[in-house]
Order: sequence, then structure tokens, then C-alpha cells
Amino acid sequence: MSPRAGSTGPHTLAFVESPVQLLNVLEWAHTHALSSTAPGAGLTLVVLSPNDPMTRGQLRRMAELAREEGHEVRWEEARGGTTAPFHTVGGLAPLLRRAHRIVMGDPFSRYVQLLLTITRARDLVVVDDGTATMEFVAQLARGERLVRWHRKGGRPGPRDLLFAPVSSSARRRLTPSAHRTVEVFSSMPIESAPDGVRITANDFSWTRARFGPPRITKGADLVGTSLVETGVVDPDRYLSAVRALSQAHGATRYFAHRRESTDKLHRLANETGLEIVRPDLPLELIARRGPIGRTILSFPSTVVHTLPLALAGTEVRVAVCDIDPSWLTQNASPRAQGFLSGVTGTARDVHRLTMASTA
Repeated sequence: MSPRAGSTGPHTLAFVESPVQLLNVLEWAHTHALSSTAPGAGLTLVVLSPNDPMTRGQLRRMAELAREEGHEVRWEEARGGTTAPFHTVGGLAPLLRRAHRIVMGDPFSRYVQLLLTITRARDLVVVDDGTATMEFVAQLARGERLVRWHRKGGRPGPRDLLFAPVSSSARRRLTPSAHRTVEVFSSMPIESAPDGVRITANDFSWTRARFGPPRITKGADLVGTSLVETGVVDPDRYLSAVRALSQAHGATRYFAHRRESTDKLHRLANETGLEIVRPDLPLELIARRGPIGRTILSFPSTVVHTLPLALAGTEVRVAVCDIDPSWLTQNASPRAQGFLSGVTGTARDVHRLTMASTA
């Protein structure tokens, strides 16, 4: 029976805003079903669609995969104009009040935090939204306000202050209690968690069962990052580092991050000779389907943790190059260098590369 047609609503309601979040909800549902008496029952996936065309395209492809797995997908134009949030929240309120479990991909999202104030669910699950999950768990343990790691330090702005009561309420709801359980489903290296938070390892078993094994080519592929777009890394330094890495390792393809700007990618193609590939699915699935290079080169990012899991049992080597402090912009958060170093230092089953010269 459709969750919207039933009287009790979906047992589990999942909110995603990116393709990787949707992938990790599918991984969570796969793992949950392994020990469930009713595999896959009662999961409704709600896509809070962003405006970015690349992200929307990948989300639609991932939504197709979710439907093939038997899950209901509800697509919300959550940012389609000034009145869209009111329509979205109003339409979701009945489902939120009836849901027994809420799964979310981004606890830093103001949209998700607002939705958390409506739900009465006793079980909350946070699935990976990349390396930000490590920062979320750390902030929750320290009792800090939830702030993305790349945001510049200092006093909160006017919008932060206006939203502060909602954010504080979300943080309280994401803290386990006698009446509420909190699970973090993650492939990230989380060393410690707040009391009562259950950590479940994501080993990408659904991805490995669904795709591959891939055909492996002799060359190397380079994975792009959105650190320039988020204002962390200087664009000229980044381009020089990409050029140095590709020349040193014979890379021929550059898998662009969905947030990388078209102008930057054109410049990369012209000045490095790399073939720019804009994937239509998260890289974990692209790599698992193949063909993929024998060596995958990356800067500090989520993929240095996820690709070794997705490609377990293959001969593909994942190699990571650190971000030199001189590459950071003046606007980069004071926490940026330490966070990026931690991403690299905690990665398992990857090879460390000498920092690329940008001279």
C-alpha cells in the first residue's frame, strides 16, 4: 500500500538533498533489510530538490535506482520560488507527524532542521553527507551549534541569529534521550561519539552487489573537488596542483565534482589537456561500473574514504594528495587546514602522495 494512501503513514521517512545522501540512504536501507523481518517495508524517500542542474540530474538518476529497489520516492521542488518552502513543509507535515523513524542526509541543512521541529519520530538516523559527518558528530559531542566546517569562524550573521532557535531545537532532537534513539550510518572514521549515539558502519555492500566488478584500465583518473567553489582553495593554485598531479601520474581523465563551475572546468581542460567527465551518478557508482583507471588520484575529500570500500576486491589504488596551506584563500575558515589534514590522515587503504608543486 502507498504510504500516502495508508492511515498510519510511512514507518520510515528519509530526506535527501544530494545524490550521495540518496546513495547512502539506499545503503542504509540495504543494511537494515538484512536484519529486518520486513525488508524495505515502509520507506518513503523525499528529495528536497536543489536548483543546481548537475545535482538535479544526478538526483533523478538516483531516484530511478531507488524506485527499482522498491522504495517510494517523493520529489519536492523545495526551492522553486519564495513560496516553495511553505508548500513543501505544509505538504510534508502529516507524514512527518506519523513517521516512526526519520533518516536524514544533512543535519546541517536548515531545511532538515526545520522539518525536525515537526516530527514526533522516536528514531533518528543520520547517513553520510561526505566528510561533514565527522564534524557533525564532533560538534554534537561538544554541545556546539551545528556549523559546516568550511564556514568562516566568528560571530553568527543575522540569518544565523534568526534561525538559531530552530537550529538549537534540531540539535536537542539529535541528542539521544530515554525517549529517542540516534544512529549515525557512516563510512567515515568516527573515533568517538556522544553517549547514546549508535554508529553503524557503511561498507557499500549494496553498491558492490548492484554494480561491477569494473573493467580496469592501465592509466590514472583524477577526482575533482569543489574546494575552490566553497572559497577554501585559491583557483590558480588548484589548477597548478591538478596539472602537476596529472603530469606526474599520467592521468588522462578528470571526474568533475557536481558543484564545480563550468568556467573552471573549461580552464582545466584547456590548460591541462585532461578529458573532463561530468558523471551522471555519484563517483562510487561510476567507479564500480567502470571502466576506471588502475590509480585514482584525489585531494582530501569523501571519496578517499568511500572509494576503497566501493572498490574492495579490485586492483584499483586510491591515492590522495594533501592541500598545502599556501593554497588556502584568505577567506578560508581557520579550521580548514586541520579538517582537511584529518580527512587525509584518517583515510584507510589509500596511498599518500607528496604534495603537488604549484610553482
